[in-house]
Amino acid sequence: MTPCMRLYAFLGKELEAVLDPNEHDHPYKKWIGNYSSEGFQATTLQTEDLLDKLSVSLTGEELNIIEKLYHQAMKLEIEFFYAQTLTQPTVIPLTKEHDPARNRLMIFSDFDLTCTVVDSSAILAEIAIVTAPKSDQNQPEGQITRMSSSELRNTWGELSQQYTEEYEQCIESMLPSDKEEFNYETLHTALEKLSDFEKRANSRVIESGVLKGLNFEDIKRAGERLILQDGCTNFLQKIVKDENLNANVHLLSYCWCGDLIRAAFSSARGLDVVNIHANELSFQESVSTGEIIMEVQSPIDKIEAFNKIIQGCSDDKRNLTVYIGDSVGDLLCLLKADIGIVIGSSSSLRTVGDHYGVSFVPLFPGLVKKQKEYGADGSCCIWKGQSGILYTASGWDDIHALFFGH
Repeated sequence: MTPCMRLYAFLGKELEAVLDPNEHDHPYKKWIGNYSSEGFQATTLQTEDLLDKLSVSLTGEELNIIEKLYHQAMKLEIEFFYAQTLTQPTVIPLTKEHDPARNRLMIFSDFDLTCTVVDSSAILAEIAIVTAPKSDQNQPEGQITRMSSSELRNTWGELSQQYTEEYEQCIESMLPSDKEEFNYETLHTALEKLSDFEKRANSRVIESGVLKGLNFEDIKRAGERLILQDGCTNFLQKIVKDENLNANVHLLSYCWCGDLIRAAFSSARGLDVVNIHANELSFQESVSTGEIIMEVQSPIDKIEAFNKIIQGCSDDKRNLTVYIGDSVGDLLCLLKADIGIVIGSSSSLRTVGDHYGVSFVPLFPGLVKKQKEYGADGSCCIWKGQSGILYTASGWDDIHALFFGH
């Protein structure tokens, strides 16, 4: 009973928030009113408190059983709702009306802090510091000369501090004195400043030599152990393994080492088919030279790669493009895609977006609004890029629900 009440209380509140108060003949108005009421919300909390009190004396094994039963009950309730017959066309799940013979699903995503928990530059820095020789340790002749671990730690710290300070200054210099209406080309021009900054910052990293001497196998192992955001792996696996989908997945990343990303999506996760567009470390006999082969290092590079991929698709199918990102560097791609989804809470992304007329809409209310706009026959194209609207998601589970419904 407890999971059922919690689900109904949650749904009641969520639906109440998007219900038009002037819509008196809504068929579910009474249902929503009942489960969103203060009385039902209070009863739900009392029931949960009672379950907590009754569970105090239980053993660990008994608590595990209770937890499994709770999850099973919640799953059955969700399946009950999902099994209901719909008499009208719906905007979600996105894959519902997908015809692989006529449609193509193009999914784009950033990597650092969109797919990952930790930024890849921090991982490469850690590998460099941990594997570096001590200051009093002689280095073998014929090998690439490296800084000591203490020198590396100090240099990385200086580079990081300088990047953060100059990044904030760059963002500040991009902002117009007054907030503007959304104009994609105006924003594109403004982000050219950030592109110049990113290129200068990368040049400093190369010149510093901090990426010299990294072993390819160390990078590969770090990638294989990389922790991804909850739900990211499951979502991507479902996309690439679904034989009923005509879908492509592309990762566009500032990461200095594409091999790190490839290792993260290696055969162990079954995501080898994901297309990686990133920079590459230069190696000499499996040891990095410190040079970076630059491919994607700025917002302009990202949108150019995005456009090139779209243009490279045959025109015999209709594309639906979705971009998932978390930072200012993703902004142009997020806005160009038919559906742009923001993960995380980047303050600089919000600041730049707000000043250039971008609207950030929580995914659920946004979908309700789209559903109301949807044509009665379900034939109208409601997802359009460059609308100035981005959808915010709390995590990859939201994105999974958008595509698959549950």
